[in-house]
Amino acid sequence: MHSIKQYMQRVGQAARSAARLMAQADTATKNRALEAIATAILDNMAQLITENAKDVAAAKTHDLDAASVDRLTLTEKTIRGMAEGLQQIATLPDLIGAISDMSYRPSGIQVGKMRVPLGVIGIIYESRPNVTADAAGLCLKSGNAAILRGGSEALHSNQAIAACVHAGLRAAGLPETAVQVVSTTDRAAVGELITMKEYVDVIVPRGGKGLIERISAEARVPVIKHLHGVCHVYIDDEADLAKAIRIADNAKTHRYGVCNAMETLLVNANIAAKVLPELCKIYLDKGVELRGDEVARKLVAQMKAATEEDWHTEYLAPILSIKVVADLDEAIAHIATYGSQHTDSIVTENYSKAMRFLREVDSSSVMVNASTRFADGFEYGLGAEIGISTDKIHARGPVGLEGLTSQKYIVLGSGQIRV
Repeated sequence: MHSIKQYMQRVGQAARSAARLMAQADTATKNRALEAIATAILDNMAQLITENAKDVAAAKTHDLDAASVDRLTLTEKTIRGMAEGLQQIATLPDLIGAISDMSYRPSGIQVGKMRVPLGVIGIIYESRPNVTADAAGLCLKSGNAAILRGGSEALHSNQAIAACVHAGLRAAGLPETAVQVVSTTDRAAVGELITMKEYVDVIVPRGGKGLIERISAEARVPVIKHLHGVCHVYIDDEADLAKAIRIADNAKTHRYGVCNAMETLLVNANIAAKVLPELCKIYLDKGVELRGDEVARKLVAQMKAATEEDWHTEYLAPILSIKVVADLDEAIAHIATYGSQHTDSIVTENYSKAMRFLREVDSSSVMVNASTRFADGFEYGLGAEIGISTDKIHARGPVGLEGLTSQKYIVLGSGQIRV
């Protein structure tokens, strides 16, 4: 335990020193590093797949659930996606040093704001090795240093990606310690990371509800987080039914083990008989277990009875809750009661209803006529995301470059003194 504390202190000290250098780095240098990391990832694709295969094999031996294995697995497509995300980040405007809202005060001084890095960002995540590249790229471009602590199940994958990151940083003349991947799987390292106030400015946990609850309860450093994703799609009685079926199918079945997958489908009573039988046949053909209220079960015989707990549950699995509601008011009330303020969508052709839904649903992403699966930093044009926040202070929704920065007031004078 003592050695873990010493190790994490060294990691923290190195990150703090690197953060000062990263804050000084110019845009061209940061972009060269991002391009070099992307190139290294593509050049080492075979090695990444080999190392990842070790993790996947071990995960199956230890009976890791299917959703976690899916998040853990790297393919040629996902590796190319990591590289593309880094290249997209390189093309984004550099926010650091940008000055806004300058105005003259009666005293003659000018007051404005400058965009600045947060400093050192600790990211704690499970299963997803692609987070190593995404987090490194976003922290780098936003002028921060990063301490990354991936799950033990992805150790080989994360270390292989870290080697590519360090190669890119070296190529651009930036310190390798700007991105450090914690090399120990000892859980005590997490306890140290989330309490190192002198070295770490913010913690971003990405993983299951248990991990995030632990981090939120024990951290002495500010946390950007979401606990779970109970996402809804509401099919209104003025929806285009073909559009509604396509959206509701995609929102649930595109991928099951992700936080922006739909977990509860709400259907207006006036069109439930038209849409549910056809839509539920699609779900059943794909092996989705359906759990519904009494009205929905009368329309689809294969549906099990939903419990009160189901409406609260993020399944991350091929299971879907279905409720028939009287109108938009009941749909919004259900989301307010059972939702997790992550992502919710309405399917309707009525503009007024769509605008009401956007205004009144209090979630970090609210959508009209689109699948909840779009709640993602890459899809939002952020290049990638470091996580999704359902908090209301500082950052909300997918957290990209702006969410990893802050602003400070700047004052320009010409000799003024206060009288």
